[in-house]
Amino acid sequence: MHYTHEHLEIQKTMRRFIDEEINPHVDEWEEAQMFPAHQVFRKLGGLGLLGLNKPEEYGGAGLDYSYAMALAEALGHVSCGGVPMAVGVQTDMCTPALARFGSDELRREFLVPAIAGETVGCIGVSEPGAGSDVAGLKSFAKKDGDDYLITGQKMWITNSLQADWMCMLVNTSDGPAHRNKSLVIVPMDSPGIEKAKKIRKIGMHSSDTGLIYFDKVRVPQRNRIGEEGQGFVYQMQQFQEERLWCAASSLEPLDQCIAETIEWAQQRKMFGATLADQQWVQFKLAELKTEVEALRALTYRACDLHVQGEDVTQLASMAKLKTGRLTREVADTCLQFWGGMGFTWENRVSRLFRDGRLGSIGGGADEVMLGILAKTMGIAKRPPR
Repeated sequence: MHYTHEHLEIQKTMRRFIDEEINPHVDEWEEAQMFPAHQVFRKLGGLGLLGLNKPEEYGGAGLDYSYAMALAEALGHVSCGGVPMAVGVQTDMCTPALARFGSDELRREFLVPAIAGETVGCIGVSEPGAGSDVAGLKSFAKKDGDDYLITGQKMWITNSLQADWMCMLVNTSDGPAHRNKSLVIVPMDSPGIEKAKKIRKIGMHSSDTGLIYFDKVRVPQRNRIGEEGQGFVYQMQQFQEERLWCAASSLEPLDQCIAETIEWAQQRKMFGATLADQQWVQFKLAELKTEVEALRALTYRACDLHVQGEDVTQLASMAKLKTGRLTREVADTCLQFWGGMGFTWENRVSRLFRDGRLGSIGGGADEVMLGILAKTMGIAKRPPR
């Protein structure tokens, strides 16, 4: 994949917006454990940055996915992980299936304002008993005339405390676990929805995360995305872009963490020399930089094939797995080189240490990625469907 002038201009616009409108407020938002999503999204929508690869007839730019990838990479310029993740939920997690399979009416009602930044969306998959095990979710939508009555709960839902609507994966029949689910757009002001708890996390503090209860929430069946029973398939397709987004948005934070550690090591004096004079430090940072470049190449290749219409489940899963593990290694190693300064709250490296830990859990844990890879490699049996 090669970034053109247009790709680079989009990144320049995004980074300029981040420098002017986001980074000056990050510390304040981290302290508040929430950022003003509606305010930020309206500005991003005004710049045309929330629908780069969405259809033009619904307000998008109609570009291929490589432009969304370029934007995700530029979002890594934000000096925390929470705000980029919230934006990624809007662009690459709760809207892809809606854009691809939603009815014209549904897309005009929910996709158009999401691209414009007038509404905030969230993706409702995980539950207290079904995180990475998507097939095990229990929330159920029972038909009642032309409506669904939805009962259940969703947990660890990013943006949910500020969201206007949820793209919710829910059981719509008693059939086999991989064929009984549907994606349904649920307005978050519907009667019967309780935003029960704001979950306090060890990182990603500026991103609000909620536990949401649904008690016979009435939603029109026309709010279903695509065919009934195809929700699991649609969600697996959404996961491809979510996992590519995760990898792309991690590249700049990893580069920055290494660069800041090099600068620190060149200044830090110990035993009559600088920390950077120690061969172990030199070699370890060189190794980490090499690993980041390998991740970049893998991510770009997966994106290129995705743009060509190929199934990139295997490569996206590899990129997601590598991102989570490499972020942990880079943050932990660099924090060690910073010594006591790395153990302070304000240090950017310690923030990556906290925020980056989610990469091996959210969007499918490392072990789930390994399971997917084993199946795509033919060394593990696929479950009967």
